[in-house]
Amino acid sequence: MAIINWATAKYEGLGKDGKGQVSTQSGALKQQPYGFNTRFENKAGTNPEEQIAAAHASCFTMALSFALAKQGFSKGTLESKVDITLVKDGDGYTITKSEIRLDAKVPGISGEEFEKTAVEAKLNCPISKLLNCDVTLDITSFDGN
Repeated sequence: MAIINWATAKYEGLGKDGKGQVSTQSGALKQQPYGFNTRFENKAGTNPEEQIAAAHASCFTMALSFALAKQGFSKGTLESKVDITLVKDGDGYTITKSEIRLDAKVPGISGEEFEKTAVEAKLNCPISKLLNCDVTLDITSFDGN
């Protein structure tokens, strides 16, 4: 069974002078502005890297949550922050890294077991599989009590 989700992007004007809008099927983004200024000049709006970071953070966190539940854990808190690194590459740009930072509290699991489960979730979440860059995981805090 395939699940298909969609988003639309419209860009009026070209290059730095262009302005775009992006919308998602769910309505979470609805004609959200994007363009050169939102991507490279920190103006209000979104950009593709921010959207990838949100997708990776939510996908990884959900994958880890389901993996822990499958192991019999029913309580806990997982919070992930993902940094996407975009670097100039000749005339264009390349995403070179997706860095996951994880804060977690899962009562009753050992640190070793938690780390193994988190690494497996990182490797197996669909967005990690999609990205063609270095995907790292840093468990910034963990509490097994």
